Amino acid sequence: MRMDITPYIDSLRRDLVAAAEAAGPEAREATERLTYALDLAARLALMEAISQAAAEITAEMSDGGVDVRLNGRELDFVVHQTPLTPPPPPAAPAPPSAEEVDEDGNVARITLRIPESVKAKAEELAAKSGHSLNTWLVTVVRAATRDNAINVDIDLSSIPFLGGNDPFGDKRGNRRMTGWV
Repeated sequence: MRMDITPYIDSLRRDLVAAAEAAGPEAREATERLTYALDLAARLALMEAISQAAAEITAEMSDGGVDVRLNGRELDFVVHQTPLTPPPPPAAPAPPSAEEVDEDGNVARITLRIPESVKAKAEELAAKSGHSLNTWLVTVVRAATRDNAINVDIDLSSIPFLGGNDPFGDKRGNRRMTGWV
């Protein structure tokens, strides 16, 4: 909820000028100048009074509270209440499968940022192998980090296949095979 306190400041200014009119035109002019100078002080006093009221309302509430926030020259009120039932605790992470646990029993957690298309392809391959994406990635990283691992990158374009039948099922003409052995 938003509250503009400008109308209240303007009302205070009009009331002070009207009271000064009884003293004559010079007092009226001096009062008008003074009220414009006091504009910021009056705003601050109103904001403090409203903030104090919100604090007192919050103290009387059994749960939650009221916050007053300054937004330009306006005040925003934010009412928040504590839910009656606490939210359920977050689900515990699934224990790592036997394939994922290292010899010493420790498991490390990492964040991996890859293109969405690569993630989709990895999920597809993991599903085909009957594993979760995490287990599949652990298997691939294990294969790549074995002591005797060999990174294979073979160009098969020089091998003629009969009738264009590519045994690797690649219809795009890509004749490379890569991976860890």
